[in-house]
Amino acid sequence: MNYRKITAIIQPDKLADVEQRLKELCVPGISVTKVDGYGESPNFFHNDWTSEHARVEIFVTAARAQEIAEGIMGAAHTGHEHDGMIAVLPVEHLYHIRTCKQLDLDE
Repeated sequence: MNYRKITAIIQPDKLADVEQRLKELCVPGISVTKVDGYGESPNFFHNDWTSEHARVEIFVTAARAQEIAEGIMGAAHTGHEHDGMIAVLPVEHLYHIRTCKQLDLDE
């Protein structure tokens, strides 16, 4: 299985730009979640130091992972602190719950 999971943590106000870029790249599906957290630049004005971000998760073939990660970076980049980060991880197994079978993204 040669798939990757892309997880991007981005500024919420860049989500529409990222979604549009992913549509242009013909990404077949994404999951988006609102998340709170802190990293290298904590929000000292918030009681628990966290800031609001959006998490975008995508499963793709390994051949498309770099192109999609670069597309997200291009759409989410502002050059300011808190722009976020992207992780690309290998996927060992991917199943479709509806069919109870292993998913083949190449189909």
